Amino acid sequence: MSKKLLLVAGLGAALMAGCTQNIQPTDLDRAIIGAGAGYVVQDVRGKSGSDRLKGAAVGAVGGALCDDVRLCQ
Repeated sequence: MSKKLLLVAGLGAALMAGCTQNIQPTDLDRAIIGAGAGYVVQDVRGKSGSDRLKGAAVGAVGGALCDDVRLCQ
C-alpha cells in the first residue's frame, strides 16, 4: 500500500470518527468508529485480512487522536 493512500485513508477515518453529531464521544468511541471505517475502506479496496486489520488500526489511532489535534471537535 502506498504511503499517500495510507495517509488519505487515515485522515478520512479520523474525519469520519468526528461525525458523532453532538453526543460528546470519548476517545474510545472515536477509536471504535475509526477502526470500523478503516476496516471498511480496506474491505472495499479488496484487501485481505491482514491489510484490513492494518486499516482498522490506522482508523482507530486516527479516531482516538483526532480531537487532540483539533480535527474533529
